Amino acid sequence: MIQLATENPQDAFVQYQTAWSYDLLGEEQQAIPYYEQAIALGLSENDLPDAYLGLGSTYRALGNYQKAEEVFLHAMKQFPKNHALQTFYAMTLFNLAEYEQATKRLLTLLAETSSDPDIQSYRQALLFYADKLNETWN
Repeated sequence: MIQLATENPQDAFVQYQTAWSYDLLGEEQQAIPYYEQAIALGLSENDLPDAYLGLGSTYRALGNYQKAEEVFLHAMKQFPKNHALQTFYAMTLFNLAEYEQATKRLLTLLAETSSDPDIQSYRQALLFYADKLNETWN
């Protein structure tokens, strides 16, 4: 992949696949410039959300939580209905000690996307309590 990426520096898909390969090998730091290049070159709509997810997740795995947050926020503006991006963003919020926001996002995603009948029977309650986790009623 490195040879292909070197020979095809303007091919967004090759850059993306090189990044993905580095990630699969556990060499996250090396993946970053390839993800960034793939995105900058105008990766296709089909692959772009996954490239953002890979880049943001890589930054998060390396402990660069602020950069991960920037990537996920930017990606979610472009792809607001992408639940995978939102889920990985929630993990980043957890790493940033934004526990309530992380849990709210995950509860909302769970309630809105789960097909589990037990979850769906409590859908309204989950959505109601998602942003009221610290409230009590006496």
